[in-house]
Amino acid sequence: MVFTDEYKGVEAHGNTKLHIIHTNDKKQMAISLAQYERHLSLQRHKIVGIDLEYNNEPEATQKPALFQLSIGNAQPVLLFQLSAAERCTIFDNFLANPRYTFAGFSIDSDKTRLERVNLEVANFVDI
Repeated sequence: MVFTDEYKGVEAHGNTKLHIIHTNDKKQMAISLAQYERHLSLQRHKIVGIDLEYNNEPEATQKPALFQLSIGNAQPVLLFQLSAAERCTIFDNFLANPRYTFAGFSIDSDKTRLERVNLEVANFVDI
């Protein structure tokens, strides 16, 4: 079942409001990534915030279930529910794009779990 939930005005910190799109719809994900690419094309530093959540399998076999991508508060935060989506080359290619720097926190376990589903994040840096 394909879904898209949209949340506007989510309070993040103090008076910071976020726009969030949670989806497993390939079309909605592609629209969001196209917006990101347009915005990033105008930026000197092309930084994408990234975080992964995993499925409930034992740690030794866990796989990425949800990707959280963000590029500042001017664009929606994309929550892409990979565990409930069909594999999509648009998403794979965005993550593998060497023009972008993907910034995450404690990324070693993320890299291991990404390998389990044959996904690679280019320029994945640990902040």
